[in-house]
Amino acid sequence: MPSRDRPSSARFGPRFIAAVVAPVLLLALGLTGFAVSALRSAAAQADRVSIERQEREVRLAVDAALDELAQSQSGVGIWTPLALELRKAAPDWTWVDENVGVWLSYVFAHDADAILAGDGHPVYLMRDGVRRAPADYAALAVAATPLVRAVRGEARASPNPHERLPGRALPAGSTVRTSPRAIHATDLVAIGGRPAIMSVMWIITEDPGSPAPRGGAPLLVSARFLDTSFVQRLARIQLVAGARLSGSPRHASGEQALTLVSSRGQRVGYLLWRPDRPGAEVWRTMAPSALAALVALLATLAALIASVFKLVRSDARSLARLNAAHLALQAKEAQAHHLAFHDTLTGLPNRAAFNHAGDQLLAHAPDQGVRAVLLIDLDRFKQVNDMLGHLGGDQLIQLVAARLQALVDVGDLVARLGGDEFAVLVSERADEAAVGALAGAMVAALREPFTVLGTHVFIGASIGIACHPRCGGDRSELMRMADIAMYRAKAEGRDGHRFFTEDMDESVKTRRAIEHDLRRAIATRRELMVHYQPRMNAGGSRVIGLEALVRWHHPERGLLAPDAFIPIAEETGLIRELGAWVLRDACAVARAWPSLSIAVNLSPVQFRARGIAAELIEIVRHAGARPQQIELEVTESILLDDDEGVRDALAALRHAGFRIALDDFGTGYSSLGYLSKFEVDKIKIDQSFTRRLGESADAAAIIQAVVRLGQAMGLAVSAEGVETREQRAFLEHAGCNELQGFLFSAAVPPGALAALLGGRVEAAA
Repeated sequence: MPSRDRPSSARFGPRFIAAVVAPVLLLALGLTGFAVSALRSAAAQADRVSIERQEREVRLAVDAALDELAQSQSGVGIWTPLALELRKAAPDWTWVDENVGVWLSYVFAHDADAILAGDGHPVYLMRDGVRRAPADYAALAVAATPLVRAVRGEARASPNPHERLPGRALPAGSTVRTSPRAIHATDLVAIGGRPAIMSVMWIITEDPGSPAPRGGAPLLVSARFLDTSFVQRLARIQLVAGARLSGSPRHASGEQALTLVSSRGQRVGYLLWRPDRPGAEVWRTMAPSALAALVALLATLAALIASVFKLVRSDARSLARLNAAHLALQAKEAQAHHLAFHDTLTGLPNRAAFNHAGDQLLAHAPDQGVRAVLLIDLDRFKQVNDMLGHLGGDQLIQLVAARLQALVDVGDLVARLGGDEFAVLVSERADEAAVGALAGAMVAALREPFTVLGTHVFIGASIGIACHPRCGGDRSELMRMADIAMYRAKAEGRDGHRFFTEDMDESVKTRRAIEHDLRRAIATRRELMVHYQPRMNAGGSRVIGLEALVRWHHPERGLLAPDAFIPIAEETGLIRELGAWVLRDACAVARAWPSLSIAVNLSPVQFRARGIAAELIEIVRHAGARPQQIELEVTESILLDDDEGVRDALAALRHAGFRIALDDFGTGYSSLGYLSKFEVDKIKIDQSFTRRLGESADAAAIIQAVVRLGQAMGLAVSAEGVETREQRAFLEHAGCNELQGFLFSAAVPPGALAALLGGRVEAAA
């Protein structure tokens, strides 16, 4: 018999390999190859999409820089004082320095600004913030010549999306930000081998009725190099890593090169950067796992084939091994399930298991007894982790888990949510006192020293407790309440526990209460009041006006400043009615003090309401006050909308006699173009700059720049927040027209104005 079995077994081996082993291996390798190929393809596609996105961001950043350069030019290019100064036989170049060269250099970071006379020869040059000889313009001339020809109308090329050329319509997709009166050629150039952006603009008057010059107008030539702040901005704002400029397309491994070409076909350089490659990162992360999976797959297949082979030869032994393999698979599934719902470091249930158990407990909770969620955050854990390292921190977490687990009853659940945060689900206690006793025992247990890596360490715990059914809600709501209670425990000294109470969740309740009380206060007019703060002349000796500031004497919360309720009034739509009431009160004070101007703040929400100009004019007329005595203060955010309705409303108010002041100047966009376009009467320096005088050098520089701007544009300049004599002296010396602050007086009710003003009143300007 053995002699007959041996040939049969010998024939069985090749047939088994051909019929079973080979197809299975081919299928496994094919699926593996397909998965690897798909992953590589997806990674490459992700890299391409990321690079294309960054290229678009870089191109958009270059386009934005071109438009910003022309927009910054227009502040002086379309300016009557400059145009008239250049027509003089001997222009005051020092004046041009202060109002053009220094302004463009320090405010808008221009690297070079030149003025060309009507015949094209240079008459002025500012470079790197220093005036240079006009002859030094030769370094810019080669790059500027095509733009000069274009802006003179001597070139036939169509304008690019960043230009306004004479006699040419804007191209489709134009992104020009300048006004229709601005004529300029703007493009990428190379200056001395350095990539730059350049714009050449006519210098003309602001008068729309003045005819545009047809030739011979002076030109403003401005340039910014791209290899300075531009690449820094790409890294900071567009998050383009390692951005640099080069004259050569050669780049290091891993870098991406983008050719910078002007609209006139000139290659000015190359922008290089290290692009994000999320696909490559995914591939690097997944490759070891994929290899391990392949090895595991092949090993599993080998074991399976061997099992099947042995099954054919010996049913009994194969069935036994198949049963063993089945048991092993069940064990692995059980292990996977355990890992999915347990913390690997402590073996405790994780957040997913805690959430599931909490939902189940509350869904089937009986009427009697108390159930609770305890959130535990370790105190001083970070110090231990920093001192002993992650190994010590991990060991401490394990010891904490063991102490907590030892304190709970059967049916309770201790979970680690992550880091040094634990949670306990208390299944049932007789009352909340029992829950508090458990929390107290946990605090006491965690207060005892731990031996970690041979060292005694001391920590503590802050525990927040939310009980059901008193707190109500589902599991997520109980966790939110327990979290609030835990932070209260931390705020009150740590190393203790707190039950959640309704007064801890005051944020929403307080806002609703203030909204309700504010509606009542506006309706009754008994709690709201308007105080008035004097506005002084530059020397601080005479009162020239008052500013109306609303106050709320809440019966329970005391005297509330505007910051406590104005945002709520804006959100709920109450601001329009409140603002109208403040203006009526200000009109009454204006009638009582006819020689003073009264300033009233307008909320952006209030100002954007339809028909606001007519409403304000009617309120003042009906109150019997003169619009010329009322000064309306608006913020820069209103001007940034560049809305036709806002512009019309401001124009209507100024036409009626109101003065317009721009409040908090310097904290927003602070654009010269907006000041010219919207025609305000006054700019107010924000009090944050005044308070920083003597502490920050940039505060003094900003104040001086704002004052010079106001003087150049014929605007009054007011400074808020004056609290010291040193601040008053600096602001007076800087040229401020008005001062306001606690140095002179806080805001007072109307009845106290007579005593406050006394003989210090002078007629409003």
